Amino acid sequence: MLVEELTAPRTIVAKVPQSFDLAVRALRCWLTVYRRTWRASVWSSVLGPVFFLSAMGYGLGSLVDKHGTAALGGVPYVAFVAPAILATQAMQSGMANASFPVFGAVQWSKNYVAARATPLRPVDLSRGHLLFFALRIAMNSAVYVVVMAAFGTIRSGWGAALLPAALLTGIAFAAPVAAWAVTLEKETPFNYMFRFGGVPMMLFSGTFFPVTQLPGWLQPVAYATPLWHGVALCRELSLGTVTAASVAMHVAYLAALAVAGLSVAARTYRSRLYV
Repeated sequence: MLVEELTAPRTIVAKVPQSFDLAVRALRCWLTVYRRTWRASVWSSVLGPVFFLSAMGYGLGSLVDKHGTAALGGVPYVAFVAPAILATQAMQSGMANASFPVFGAVQWSKNYVAARATPLRPVDLSRGHLLFFALRIAMNSAVYVVVMAAFGTIRSGWGAALLPAALLTGIAFAAPVAAWAVTLEKETPFNYMFRFGGVPMMLFSGTFFPVTQLPGWLQPVAYATPLWHGVALCRELSLGTVTAASVAMHVAYLAALAVAGLSVAARTYRSRLYV
């Protein structure tokens, strides 16, 4: 009896991958694609914000500084606008990566459709792609923070936290946009999102001038936008005017938006990709 038990074939039970492991597998797919396409985006991702900072911070800034900087908190215009551009480029990176690439993975390249034949679930595809978005946002933001430091626009030791602040800002936009993009049948709505969402927020969320200079009725609208929280957080960290209460408020707002986006994405991905 004992000999039979020892010689009997054993059933090997495969280990079921954990959810995070599956999300990392999805991430590796996008990293493989990015190895072949990174040259097409690296110059615009890196040099775009640098040129923009030079034009706005030093070009326009030279005119602003001539008339006094009291409204800016007594700092040069380049120091005022540089952290705001960091938050703005994080927003733009998050929206750009979560819009057409997500739509294309359903309609054009069919990457999401092909993944149906694998153990990856829709929620894993969502989280894996979001990890890739986070990586792109972090890469672009890291380069810009280095440029800010080289230009001397970081005026506080709190500037060390600029990278996670920019990353949180980008994810707060990327997660909801991805949750929406996967549901679309046409790419036309993206044009409206950028024109009537991204551009107005960039102009009126305290990026180039204090929100207090807006009409009184418009100020509460600006304070309610996600970009204002990202701009204010990055600016406070860069200038050293940060307080525990302000950090808690900005981080809580952006984190809540990111979590809400993830939650909605879990449902929209499942409804779109499950047949």
